[in-house]
Amino acid sequence: MKLAYICTNYNNSDYTAQAIRTLLSNTKHTYEVIVVDNNSNEDELALLEAESRRIKNVELVINATNVGYFRGLNVGIRLLRLRHPDIKWIIVGNNDLEFPNDFADRLENAAQSLKEYPVVSPDVVTVEGEHQNPHVIAGISTVREIFYDLYYSNYFLGIVIQKLARLFPRLSERTDEEQWRVPQTIYQGHGSCYLLGPKFFAHFKELWAPTFLMSEEYFLSKQLSDAGYKIFYEPSIQVIHHWHGSLQKLPSRQRWTFARDAHREYRKHVKLFR
Repeated sequence: MKLAYICTNYNNSDYTAQAIRTLLSNTKHTYEVIVVDNNSNEDELALLEAESRRIKNVELVINATNVGYFRGLNVGIRLLRLRHPDIKWIIVGNNDLEFPNDFADRLENAAQSLKEYPVVSPDVVTVEGEHQNPHVIAGISTVREIFYDLYYSNYFLGIVIQKLARLFPRLSERTDEEQWRVPQTIYQGHGSCYLLGPKFFAHFKELWAPTFLMSEEYFLSKQLSDAGYKIFYEPSIQVIHHWHGSLQKLPSRQRWTFARDAHREYRKHVKLFR
């Protein structure tokens, strides 16, 4: 199978190098890898440049500014589609992933049955063993939407809500991920990793990216639903996720600000009370 992997990088090149190495441990397949760097510092860039020189099919794209997550992936998608239009399946996502050594085999085995879905969401498992998919199966409750509005209304109120959620996890946790063994169409897949198949590029040129960072799960879901499609969750294909590894260099308030801005864009499309 011929696959591509596109990820973004921002001052955490060790994760990127690990993701590439674990993907290439899937022998019997060929790969094209594009790493889109979002204006990392010199030391991190030097590590990436060394990795791209070491491995023939790794290409590094260096952005002059940080363009964000999906927008950064789109830079890589445009380049890949220009140079390798024959590649049918593209892995897009975070750089803080590890690929099991049978990842490509499992995708190849499932590719025929999955080709009718533009986007496939794999089983995303944290290093602690927590399954993060299916992220949202059917929809988000009104109560949870209200809490989202409260959380993003004020940073300090958000801290309080976050602490309460940790104290009373039964009130805040969703149960969608408990169905991680069940292949099914879903509303949203976890944003750390997606598989874009041939059907995606039959309808779209790139990912819809109205925000800099956060809420990508919803925007991809809407992009597909507007064309009459849903994401398919396939548990036989698995990736390991170093959760928050891709965001560890961002201060917590800055992460909250990015998420708040994304939530405001989300509210333009999802009205709390109709």
